[in-house]
Amino acid sequence: MDKNRYERATMSTSSATKHDAYLMALDAGTGSIRAVIFNLEGEQIAAGQAEWIHLAVPDVPGSMEFDLSKNWQLACQCIRQALHEAQIPASSIRAVAACSMREGIVLYNKAGEPIWACANVDARASREVSELKEIHDYEFEREVYECSGQTLALSAMPRLLWLAHHRPDIYRQAATVTMISDWLAYMLSGELAVDPSNAGTTGMLDLATRNWRPELLDMAGLRADMLSPVAETGTRLGSVTVKAAEASGLQAGTPVGMGGGDVQLGTLGLGVVRAGQTAVLGGTFWQQVVNLPKPVTDPEMNIRINPHVIPGMAQAESISFFTGLTMRWFRDAFCSEEKLLSQRLGVDTYSLLEDMAARVPVGSWGVTPIFSDAMHFKTWYHAAPSFINLSIDPERCNKQTLFRALEENAAIVSACNLDLIAEFSGVRAKSLVFAGGGSKGKLWCQILSDVTGIPVKVPVVKEATALGCAIAAGVAAGVYSTLAETGESLVRWEREYQPDAANHEIYLLQKSNWQAVYADQLGLVDRQLTTSMWKAPGL
Repeated sequence: MDKNRYERATMSTSSATKHDAYLMALDAGTGSIRAVIFNLEGEQIAAGQAEWIHLAVPDVPGSMEFDLSKNWQLACQCIRQALHEAQIPASSIRAVAACSMREGIVLYNKAGEPIWACANVDARASREVSELKEIHDYEFEREVYECSGQTLALSAMPRLLWLAHHRPDIYRQAATVTMISDWLAYMLSGELAVDPSNAGTTGMLDLATRNWRPELLDMAGLRADMLSPVAETGTRLGSVTVKAAEASGLQAGTPVGMGGGDVQLGTLGLGVVRAGQTAVLGGTFWQQVVNLPKPVTDPEMNIRINPHVIPGMAQAESISFFTGLTMRWFRDAFCSEEKLLSQRLGVDTYSLLEDMAARVPVGSWGVTPIFSDAMHFKTWYHAAPSFINLSIDPERCNKQTLFRALEENAAIVSACNLDLIAEFSGVRAKSLVFAGGGSKGKLWCQILSDVTGIPVKVPVVKEATALGCAIAAGVAAGVYSTLAETGESLVRWEREYQPDAANHEIYLLQKSNWQAVYADQLGLVDRQLTTSMWKAPGL
């Protein structure tokens, strides 16, 4: 594909007629696909959403295949639903772009037909991870990390090696590999390419050059002839084809822009586009993201490093596992009365639980939750879930105490991860942006500020990934000038929290205690006395 086709648009918003111009983002998450329509001021106008389920292959433990045929139908369904809800003609959509969960990959044959795909946490390749780790006297994974910022656990190479071993029929046919976001763009435009932010999570892309490193595939015994062209986020890939228009309801000829990885586009939508800026994204997983002034990796290999969607910039990203899922488990397992009461009162159950937890002293009477560990990317596993240091005094140990302890623990793990990033990068956050579902809780926001000891800003648009993707579409179509300028100009702030110095001191001790207790709990897993909450493939 001719790289000259990928030209960054430079027109300004003044060139667009704002009242009848809109942008569409396709947001392919782990559990659902969304088509979201925004006006040029960044306000969400309409959305279509459908859940999707990834397929476990019989007799293939850890497999999570992505149903290409069905999921394209769901994407088209969402596009039509969003257009219907917005009550606008398809001709009003100035451009469309796609973003997706990272790590998920799609393979195509020589005819350009998608032939196989897997979702982000497909873990079938545990044996291949172990085999690759043995290359170069057990130095191959470090070589991959220092080049790409990724370890082998969820990278593409073990999965490709698994196909070579177990599905050679598919591996032999494979002519091109992309990410899931790129597959959506391809289905719309017929153009195959990847962007650095998402392709960077394959472990096959060079952080410094933002291009493929074929030598890594050569060392792994894999073919390097399937690497597709690389185009930066916000470049124009092509236009909606007649075939895609008939399937989706979009107008043929609508510009299709290059999107990217969901987290990186989420930070764009939050205006986190300058070196040193920091965000905590609170969803099912919590990501702590720090913009680095230049690509640099962690000598201890604790933290993953990804290309940002902003050219030349990298992001240190740490992950807290199952934070949102843990809160949902606690609500559903122990808070049936509160769920009924919240329905009668017409309020959210989490809001009711936060009101109760606000009456619990800072530190939650010393209760220590054991769920996600801080991030250790090279040896990534967690202790068995539990609560430590409970009291049998019902006035001290009750639902509100445990709920507050969980919120405090999520903030403590985030603070530990930010400390790990600061240790190798020298970038220590002076404030942070808190977004995602977790940021809806006012108590949680204050706890995060108190634990980290820095101001916490909460945006009006908390689910910013789709907005960032729409910005990419707008830049590709010439509606906006640059990604960074547009991200900063469209973000609006709902509120800001200041840290309480006395509470911060309490939480410093709480953090130290938690680190010591968690280390002991990992020892129980090591001795096979308890079961890890999650363990990376190859461990």
